[in-house]
Amino acid sequence: MLTDFITKQMQAWATNPKPPELTLNRQLYLLLKQAIQEKNLRAGECLPSSRSLAQDLGLARNTVMSAMSQLEAEGFLETRQGSGTYVRYKLPAHVRLKGKKKTAPSTSDTPRAISKRGTHLLKQAMADELEIQPFTQGFPDFSPFPLTLWQRLQNKHWRLSYADMLDYNDTGGFMPLKRAIAQYLRMSRNMSLEDEQVIITTGTQQSLSLCATLLSDPDDTVWVEDPLYWGAAQTFRASGLCMHGIPTDIQGLNIAHSEHAPTARMIYVTPSHQYPTGGILSLERRHTLLQRCHDMQAWVLEDDYDSEFRFAGQAMSSLHGLDVHDRVFYMGTFSKALYPGIKMAYLVVPLPWVQAFKRAHYDLHRPGLMHQQVAMAEFIELGHFHTTIRNARQHYEERRQALLQALTPCLGRHASISGAEQGLHLCVHLPPHVDDVALAQLAHTYGLTVRALSRYTITRKNLRGLVIGYGYAPLAAIQQDGLVLAELILRNLQQTEPAPVGRTS
Repeated sequence: MLTDFITKQMQAWATNPKPPELTLNRQLYLLLKQAIQEKNLRAGECLPSSRSLAQDLGLARNTVMSAMSQLEAEGFLETRQGSGTYVRYKLPAHVRLKGKKKTAPSTSDTPRAISKRGTHLLKQAMADELEIQPFTQGFPDFSPFPLTLWQRLQNKHWRLSYADMLDYNDTGGFMPLKRAIAQYLRMSRNMSLEDEQVIITTGTQQSLSLCATLLSDPDDTVWVEDPLYWGAAQTFRASGLCMHGIPTDIQGLNIAHSEHAPTARMIYVTPSHQYPTGGILSLERRHTLLQRCHDMQAWVLEDDYDSEFRFAGQAMSSLHGLDVHDRVFYMGTFSKALYPGIKMAYLVVPLPWVQAFKRAHYDLHRPGLMHQQVAMAEFIELGHFHTTIRNARQHYEERRQALLQALTPCLGRHASISGAEQGLHLCVHLPPHVDDVALAQLAHTYGLTVRALSRYTITRKNLRGLVIGYGYAPLAAIQQDGLVLAELILRNLQQTEPAPVGRTS
């Protein structure tokens, strides 16, 4: 029975060390969700009433109601008036049911199904592991985004009769949108550019793929940051490029470590907020990087994915704004500023290469979604984009401060934070002896989604830590679950701290 399962698990928790913040209602919430995910509670099944469940478990009714309300808010349960509370037939899209898995054929059984390059790419696939999402599980919170307004703009343009909006587009995107983006970049990122230099893509990875295709050949070398954004790594692997990792520190990519590196065709950087550690490329290193790039006749791929959200210090000029040799391809996205699934980004191409990139983009990708681009142009032109950014910045600042405060107890000699000045994630650095993969897995058992820093590295063996996204997690969940995470980190540090080395006679 359900109550027997819950009682047994709660008794096990009571006899094992756990963070004190794992309250009774939180325990019950986790156990009910586990029962749904493992199909012990099936779709459409009616739960006992909160009163009877409280009596059977020996808990206060408010404790049971709190857990059930949370599951209902996250889409696991639904209340039917006058009937009871049921497991929903259609669970949230992010929920994975843990049933019996079908055995997929191995690559050895299907030697011609997937290419060698495809097999290697699939072995390295890490989207599920390394995508930074809320560190608290459940529905992501996109409340800063004005969804009703956005839907109204899209519906307006769908109702209007634009025949050309239904076709492919060979101009690199809707010109009023390109104009609005160019104006925004001139004002916010100190960039000098023509409207025509902006090409609309479906995301940063498509922008990277387009650059890799036109600027390099298979087996060419691309210098990348170490640790590295996993999406860029997969794009370069798919393009047949050889990645050479350049270590990063609090000042971003350390170009001094490239003296013995093979000559690069491209250099990929996230200078405003290094992904995932959050280091900011210093002005001196920016100039050094641009000069080195010019000397090698290489290209810089500047990924400026979250520059809209800076909470401390003065924002630096983009690399594109400092470049005088037309060597920088600048990439931006709306997925952080608005919402991840919008699938709209932009690539700023040096003027001599605009026509080549427009032709290749049209030939390879057959771009469309013009109604969405028209709506976005109006969204920006009417000032809604700036208003949304301003409101979102306030929301995210509250969440950032809440997470920093919650993590304070675990910080000190063995743990520190980087990357909290900007963006929607931060990094907790841990000593090299800590198994950050195991720590991330432990956090997952408490319903917390964090990523091991070591999983982002190319060749470095000394990096350990946790990468924590807070942008889409509700404030109340950050305040509560941040304390749980801090306790887990602190306990791990205490258990794994190396014993002092004694004197030898």
